[in-house]
Amino acid sequence: MKLPLSFGALFLSVALLQLSSGATAPLDALSGLALGFATEQIGLLGSAHFFGFFIGCWWAPRLMGTIGHSRAFAAFTATGAIGLMAHMIFPDPLVWAALRIMSGLCVAGCYTVIEAWLNAELTNATRGRTMGAYRVVDLGASLMAQVIIGVLEPATYAAYNLLAILCCAALFPLTLSKATQPATPAAPRLRPGLAWRRSPLAVAGVMVAGLTAAAFRMVGPVYGEAVGLRTDQIGLFLAAYVLGGALAQYPVGWLADRRDRRHVLIGLSVAAMAGCAVTVAAAGMGTGAVMVAATVFGMTTFPIYSVSSAHAFDFAEGDAQVEISAALMFFYAIGAILSPLIAAALLARVGPGALFSFIALGHLALVLFGLARMRARPSPAERVPYTYVPRTTYLVGRLLGFGRRRD
Repeated sequence: MKLPLSFGALFLSVALLQLSSGATAPLDALSGLALGFATEQIGLLGSAHFFGFFIGCWWAPRLMGTIGHSRAFAAFTATGAIGLMAHMIFPDPLVWAALRIMSGLCVAGCYTVIEAWLNAELTNATRGRTMGAYRVVDLGASLMAQVIIGVLEPATYAAYNLLAILCCAALFPLTLSKATQPATPAAPRLRPGLAWRRSPLAVAGVMVAGLTAAAFRMVGPVYGEAVGLRTDQIGLFLAAYVLGGALAQYPVGWLADRRDRRHVLIGLSVAAMAGCAVTVAAAGMGTGAVMVAATVFGMTTFPIYSVSSAHAFDFAEGDAQVEISAALMFFYAIGAILSPLIAAALLARVGPGALFSFIALGHLALVLFGLARMRARPSPAERVPYTYVPRTTYLVGRLLGFGRRRD
């Protein structure tokens, strides 16, 4: 059975949005360096983005319920485009931090609309193939967003205007679609305490995942510049990380369905610490070694969020999984808000290798906490199948089919 044609419009909007938003963080970092921003100020931009993302995840379902899907999508897209175009008008780090809050709002709001629309159209018969296509589009566009950094000149009107054009272009597929807007789903209750009560290790895992991804993607370009990578090579460096994470999903999922997930989570964190050491060591071994190290780093760190989520869902049933999914996104955002500023400050004071020392320390804490949790209770006898969970919005739990499904 073919997927509904309306999904194609939604996926095209996802691709264009990801191309724009995915390239913004590295472009901001490189532009900040070109304009003489302090490393800590560049880290602040990354923290500001995730602060806006956090607000957007909470606010977007409510706005969508008030004005509808298309109008909400247009409002959030306009917010992101304005934030991009205003960069070179106000080349000041504090102003840019406010603009990055706008970009975070845009990403969270647009993905909320897209995922709510998808969820309303899905049935059990189409859910698996649709989610597979959604993941491919999202990861593929994220990968391409890093690559196009190589052709964008930092701190120029042209670079930011191109990203603004891509952001605006995301409007057309969704707003011009003839598909009828679906009913607005109720926003899941945000109960962080529920996730902690069901699985403290899963909460710790997603926080470390947020710490890792935000520090690497927001401060990684500064690290790349410090170890001698050119602008086009920095884009490939970030793309190698995303590619490694995509390649690891199947083998890690296979292990997570056949072994104690706590063992898998601890093993990934041990491997991540080794990956941090390899990445630092590779800095003096040439560009090829740096790219391979980034791929390995992505393979060991990217799946941690999904393994942690699967472990939490093992202790929940039905609609509780939707609320746990939202709570885990909350904890991920907390880790992502804090880490870029801390990582940037350490890099400025200690040196490039401090970025990966900071990340490795987070994974060491996760290993120790995981070992402690293994002594607290046994692994559940029945487990849900492993699923790659996009770190997009609080509604992703419904999109993945957690809780009740419509036939």
